Amino acid sequence: MSAFEGFPEGHTRYTPIPDLFFVELLGQITDLAELKLTLYMLWSIYRQKGYPRYLTVAELEAEGPLLSALVAGTNGDPLPILHRAIEDAVRRGTLLRLCVGRDGEEIHYLFVNAPQGRKAIGEVKRGELVLDKVGPIREPHVRRERPKILEMYEQNIGLLPPLLAEELLEAEATYPAAWIHEAFQIAVQNNARRWRYVKSILERWATEGKDDGARPAARKRYRP
Repeated sequence: MSAFEGFPEGHTRYTPIPDLFFVELLGQITDLAELKLTLYMLWSIYRQKGYPRYLTVAELEAEGPLLSALVAGTNGDPLPILHRAIEDAVRRGTLLRLCVGRDGEEIHYLFVNAPQGRKAIGEVKRGELVLDKVGPIREPHVRRERPKILEMYEQNIGLLPPLLAEELLEAEATYPAAWIHEAFQIAVQNNARRWRYVKSILERWATEGKDDGARPAARKRYRP
């Protein structure tokens, strides 16, 4: 995990969050996925223009940033997590769901439980408002492959400190993959499960040469 570099200077867009979210909702939500979904819905609804403002479940299933956030640090399937988070948020009353049948298909609309959302649902039920089926095109969710050296660290040493990630990625760009794998194995065999120990092995091989005197070829330097 790379460290957050901080918010940039100059003009930055902001999303207003109702005070009631912090005073009441924040203390109630115990599931991280529900919290992420709630914040994402507030952000997305605020960015929309006009009336009514909503997202369909199908649109959320294609929201790349949200899906990536729901499975951050795992290799899991984001859709079951998303659906569970939606059920939790609807049951809590943070989101309102409206199911509309059209052309033999049932469309699930989600609104924030605020005056505008409640008004829109009432108008749809009274036949005064017809909702569009197709929403804006969303950025697809792309599963990113995690660097091998980070996985090896967690498998052989333990929980990865965020500040160490950049150093590990630098090592992955400097030394052959086979060397890194073997160095971790040696550390485990010698009961020296520390990155400093693994790093010293790699540096020694790079300086003195490995078993056959081979040294790492020039490799592309890691750039964060």
